[in-house]
Amino acid sequence: MSGDEKGRHDTAAEAAVEAESEQLKQKLRDLGALAIGGSDELPPELRNRFLRDVLAFEEGPTTTLTAELELIGIQLPAPGTLSDEALTAKLWEVIHGLSRLRVFLYRTDHLDDRALYEQLYGRVLPDEMDPLGSDDSSAWHVDLLGTWGPEETGLHLKYYADAEARRHWLEEFPDDDIPPHEDPPYDRDRLLPVCGY
Repeated sequence: MSGDEKGRHDTAAEAAVEAESEQLKQKLRDLGALAIGGSDELPPELRNRFLRDVLAFEEGPTTTLTAELELIGIQLPAPGTLSDEALTAKLWEVIHGLSRLRVFLYRTDHLDDRALYEQLYGRVLPDEMDPLGSDDSSAWHVDLLGTWGPEETGLHLKYYADAEARRHWLEEFPDDDIPPHEDPPYDRDRLLPVCGY
């Protein structure tokens, strides 16, 4: 192959890679995927592999933690059908079932058992999500402070933030009212299964 032919071949290959990149980006935009920040700085072939992976992820099937728990034999009765004692037992069955699925809960000590089960049952477990991986080195982390809106931020500052975090928050947001620190009303977090990777 002459130098001119090689140059035309390289230019055509580069154009094909760029065309594929634009097609992948358009498919992701059509799916409503978030902007893929930084991908344009990757080498073209690596960028396209990354975009293909994101597209496969976006187009893949979804599941819920409710469905995943049922697959391992854990049924989820409605909170109102359970006595306090039965609800606490069911809550711990769910917590341990989630850990078997490599899903770990955090910041639950502001909720009593019934409130935590109600949040799991009504908000966390039925939320549609991508399938859980089977890789033992990966895990899902569920923070029960949820969306971290103003109420959840207040709970964090009141119950979970240490003195350093509270000081830093006040430096960053001097106009915010920080609630006085209190120990959380419940003592569950230290007993929760943790991710061991």
